[in-house]
Amino acid sequence: MRLTTKGRFAVTAMIDLALREAHGPVTLAGISQRQKISLSYLEQLFGKLRRFNIVESTRGPGGGYTLARKAHEISVADIIVAVDEPLDATQCGGKGNCHSDEDQHGHCMTHDLWSNLNLKMVEYLSSVTLLNLVQQQEGRGVVIQDMRQKKIKVESAKAEKTAPALAAKKEVAPKAPLINSVFNLARQS
Repeated sequence: MRLTTKGRFAVTAMIDLALREAHGPVTLAGISQRQKISLSYLEQLFGKLRRFNIVESTRGPGGGYTLARKAHEISVADIIVAVDEPLDATQCGGKGNCHSDEDQHGHCMTHDLWSNLNLKMVEYLSSVTLLNLVQQQEGRGVVIQDMRQKKIKVESAKAEKTAPALAAKKEVAPKAPLINSVFNLARQS
């Protein structure tokens, strides 16, 4: 059994979202840039996550995605199932028809082994919450910057730098009268 990139990317994107949502809705473009996941792929995944009531979207300026439930209420199994990731180690998809031979009764010799592994995987992934993964990242020292606050600070710093220059420019250069101005011609008459 192998977890495909669909499940891996969905879990990674959800961790990124959960880490940053305290600063407001998180954009898919931001997740895409930070996690190196295609934006169009994230749009597909988040459409599925939204249908399973795992995330909510906010449109417009300042919009993006937030969690639809608390992080401790979302399990890794919820995320993986939402994006249509099969959690099945059997060759038959759990149907028990591994062999088409009638004398084998359809089951391969290891069918029960893989079925039990499926149960253990689902049990484990159901026990791990998004909050657990977020806390794990925070414990590793992951630093989260609020890019919106950073952008506001940069813009205000630019405004502070340009304001004195504009004021000085206005004071130094008084407006010269226009020679070809109609008002100027009227004054001369």
